[in-house]
Amino acid sequence: MRVSIPAGVAIGLAALFSLYHLLLAATTLSHVLHVGPVVTCMVLYAAATAMALFVPGRTLPMWTACFSLATAVVMPIIAAPAVELRSGPGYATWWIAAVGTLMVVLVVRGRGPFAWVGVGFVAVHTVAWAGLGALGSLGVLGSVAWVAIATGFSVAMNRATRVTRDFMRAEQETVDWQAAQDAHVFERQFRLRQTTRMALPMLERIIATRGELDEADRRESLHLEQAIRDEIRGRSLLSDDVREEVMRLRRRGATVQLHDDGGLDELEIDELRRIHLRVAEALRQVRDADNVIVRTVSEGSDVAVTVVGLRLDTAASESAALGAGLDDDDGDEDDSVALWLEIPRHADA
Repeated sequence: MRVSIPAGVAIGLAALFSLYHLLLAATTLSHVLHVGPVVTCMVLYAAATAMALFVPGRTLPMWTACFSLATAVVMPIIAAPAVELRSGPGYATWWIAAVGTLMVVLVVRGRGPFAWVGVGFVAVHTVAWAGLGALGSLGVLGSVAWVAIATGFSVAMNRATRVTRDFMRAEQETVDWQAAQDAHVFERQFRLRQTTRMALPMLERIIATRGELDEADRRESLHLEQAIRDEIRGRSLLSDDVREEVMRLRRRGATVQLHDDGGLDELEIDELRRIHLRVAEALRQVRDADNVIVRTVSEGSDVAVTVVGLRLDTAASESAALGAGLDDDDGDEDDSVALWLEIPRHADA
């Protein structure tokens, strides 16, 4: 929702009013004392109005506002001496209404103080030139009223625009909040379904045996518990192939650790699938490893995932994976590394 009218309509109306004032000025050229000053005012007014209407931007540039104000000051000074007031008010004082129209344009273009200075000068000049009664008969009060109406309208429009912007911002925040809540609900439902699919057969077996599990079932229960933990702490690393290879390694007796430290959330789906396939392939290559650590790398690195396979006991494997056990002078530690793989973040890397 936009609290405004089309710019073309507003510019067109202002241009028509300005052209009307120029036509009135042209019809009075034969009735003025001196044609030159009136023609000069017509040229100045046309130039100032054109710039005020067609210079781009929501707020009129300062130089254009100054030129318009200067035009509003100069026009009464040079046009008034060319007019004979003995015959009474007429179209010869067209510049008063013209200045009012130009000042209304300044108000709409965000230069209200300049507009009020302009109509204020016209009012003071008119009183000094034709007397206090001329304020009404020559239309000065009408120009002041139009500037006041335009000022009130501009203030109301600006306030309505701010309120509308606030409502739109609140609406967007509500939509974002709702999307986040929906994502959380979907994530919980997905994890619940995944956990149920993995654990339900074993739970049914526990119920059927009344908790009397043999050693193989107990080991399988531990493997399932570790797989459920993977869904929490390594979810971005998981695909069906990766889950299958991780379970195969654990059933063989290896320790497998999946660590999702972020960095894969912003990847495209095709890149993520490529990384999952490469992780699954790497897990197939570490058949003789005792400890396998798969870890994501945070954004900003060319590497997305590291896969480390070690032929060590659990404590030594963790130290080696963190770089504490790798020493150039110790050849035995180098022999313990079964696999060290860095999977690039993008396929063209």
